[in-house]
Amino acid sequence: MARDLSQLRVEIDTVDRELLKLLNQRAALANEVGDIKRAEGTTVFRPEREAQVINGLQQANPGPLKSQNVATIWREIMSACRALEAPQRVAYLGPAGTFSEQAAVQFFGSSIEHVPCVSLDEVFQAATAGTADFGVVPVENNSEGVVTRSLDLLLQSPLHIIGETSLLVRHHLLRRAASIAGVEAVLAHPQALAQCQNWLNKHLPDAERRAVASNAEGARLAGEHPDWAAIASERAGSAFGLHIAAHAIQDDPFNRTRFAVICLPQVLQAPQASGRDCVSLVVSVPNRPGAVHDILVPLKQHGVSMTRFESRPARSGQWEYYFFIDVEGHPSQPHVAAALADLRSLCAFYKVLGTYPVAD
Repeated sequence: MARDLSQLRVEIDTVDRELLKLLNQRAALANEVGDIKRAEGTTVFRPEREAQVINGLQQANPGPLKSQNVATIWREIMSACRALEAPQRVAYLGPAGTFSEQAAVQFFGSSIEHVPCVSLDEVFQAATAGTADFGVVPVENNSEGVVTRSLDLLLQSPLHIIGETSLLVRHHLLRRAASIAGVEAVLAHPQALAQCQNWLNKHLPDAERRAVASNAEGARLAGEHPDWAAIASERAGSAFGLHIAAHAIQDDPFNRTRFAVICLPQVLQAPQASGRDCVSLVVSVPNRPGAVHDILVPLKQHGVSMTRFESRPARSGQWEYYFFIDVEGHPSQPHVAAALADLRSLCAFYKVLGTYPVAD
């Protein structure tokens, strides 16, 4: 005989109280782990350990919960447990409502101390100066390519990458009115304007396109002027009391942005191997025929896969280009270590930007 609604609610209440009891038991155990780490002088946050925990739970998950929901739930549990000791201060391109803020919460969980910044340069400065423990910056979009300012700052900065996260980006046209009629100017970050140019050409060809520091800043400004609109997230629309005048206006329906999590090495050393890792580095080679080919040979010889290869003009004048390279694996693996050693011997400039677990 089927159970009625009141019986199901009683059972759910019982399960909820059992979950609460177990979560508090987990938090108490996490506090004990924190005490041991403080006594040993080791860091509280271990991204490779958290990645292993989530991956293990996803593999053991019998359903009906989806794997991505398991990841979200446990990331919040671990974030809340970490916050009992000391919440991480995380800098990102602000104000509230940006995709960078969403990426920070997606990676660390919501139990963080928010440090919104007005520019990518300020994010790097905050993490370098100690105003924030970590920074979260966009590095690549699948339709518009790399975020060049982030790459330039990584090249110059003492910060290194200790993690990554990827967002499926949905751009909405936001304004005080609920329609697109009468829009005189569209405000957004240059990347967002580029990612929505086909829609803008078709639906708002006469509107001025105005670049601002962030999409959320565009939403804030659009909230002050009835004839302006912003391209931003639904989160930004809620933060500034705006209507969604047009949904999902990005040209690529599978628009994704990859974010890097950065910090000083003294805040967190390179994570240990998680089983699914990446090494990001930047190199340059003497300007001679075959030099670029030569730096790829060690990767092939040692069986190391390259997942990204980007070039940026060198500003020193001494070399023509810097090459930003991502390879699969961890330096603790002998074949990866051998490939990197051989690669380094061929380079005029060589810098490891970070070693970190790969995002799902």
